[in-house]
Amino acid sequence: MSVVVFILPLILLVAGLISMKFDKSRLLGKIWATAGLVFTAVIYTLIGALLIAFSSKHSTFYISLTVIVSILLCVLFVGLILGFGKNKRVYMPIVICLLLCMIAFSGHYGYQSYVDSIPTIDDSGNLLWQYLPYGEDTKVANLDGEATLKISDDIPRLDGATALYPIYSAFAKAVYPESALNEIQLKGNEILNCSTTGGAYERIVTGDADIIFVGGPSKEQTQFAKENNVELMFTPIGKEAFVFFVNSNNPLENITLEQIQDIYSGKIKKWEQLGVEGFGNIRAFQREEGSGSQTAILKIMNGKELMTPPEENVIAGMGGIISKTADYKNYKNAIGYSFRYYSNEMVNNNQIKLLKINGIAPTLENIENGTYPIFSEFFAVTRSDATDNTKKFVQWATSSQGQELVEKTGYTPLN
Repeated sequence: MSVVVFILPLILLVAGLISMKFDKSRLLGKIWATAGLVFTAVIYTLIGALLIAFSSKHSTFYISLTVIVSILLCVLFVGLILGFGKNKRVYMPIVICLLLCMIAFSGHYGYQSYVDSIPTIDDSGNLLWQYLPYGEDTKVANLDGEATLKISDDIPRLDGATALYPIYSAFAKAVYPESALNEIQLKGNEILNCSTTGGAYERIVTGDADIIFVGGPSKEQTQFAKENNVELMFTPIGKEAFVFFVNSNNPLENITLEQIQDIYSGKIKKWEQLGVEGFGNIRAFQREEGSGSQTAILKIMNGKELMTPPEENVIAGMGGIISKTADYKNYKNAIGYSFRYYSNEMVNNNQIKLLKINGIAPTLENIENGTYPIFSEFFAVTRSDATDNTKKFVQWATSSQGQELVEKTGYTPLN
């Protein structure tokens, strides 16, 4: 519909200019041309102003297009007033340029609409509303009976990775009073927060969280704790697989650890190098630095340098544009990674396919028996000066009830 708004005034303008060539319809042509000119100028000016005001990440392109069209329209308008605009050697180049601008806009808009329609997998927390402790139609797991631990005073503040939110949300629901969890926002809740792995490690060090549920720390996160003289305690509470996935139409079923290293170091660049024909260059997505997934891929690379990840422009504060590591977008030639539960259960769509690693599928059974090659423990991380209630909570998370919730949620318990 928005494309039509741009195209119709230009069509009206062009039709009016062409009609002006014929004596019988010269007046009608002038009316059409004038109407088309006015509508086009108004529409392009308004859209240009809006794009500037809202700092669209494509504003440079659209603003440039608006300036060009405005100049062309002004020249055409002056030409019509002075009379020389009736000469086809004058107005035809201008009309052609206007048509090219229209094609450029329509083509760019169409391409962006296509890109925006491609499913995106991110770890921003958009799916976590399904796992609020007392949310409507919540998917959070429940114990068969009452929890053996109940905490109503000096309640430990929980935070952690996006992929682990369903677990510690279930823990909170089992142990805490409902009145402590009536805040529906995921971020900013003192008791139950989800500021992702990087934010959680920062908050445990600064004392803004009491327990965080995360994978192992990056070198930078370890150094940050050391610089602030904070000793972190790591208590394993479960196991999880790290998985790689591709578009479901990709015929690839299995990949080796060495091939993964070669893809993400830039040594393997085309799918045909892996025996997949017709899929072109590999688009290997990464995660932002400090995330649990990015820390995991760095360990898998075993010292090999990661290639530069795909980036995207996003709107930042104060109307600026910044570049960030692009979230996985399910292009035909894409490959990405995440933790098994998040990609298989929380995202849960049939448009991606989990790959076998060294011939072993990332199933719960293969994680439990240790045959899947990329799995690790995840932790409840506390400070060495933790409160008594914090220590009790962590101890309960490793008990039979805590492990029951780990398993019911869909992760692999310790035993």
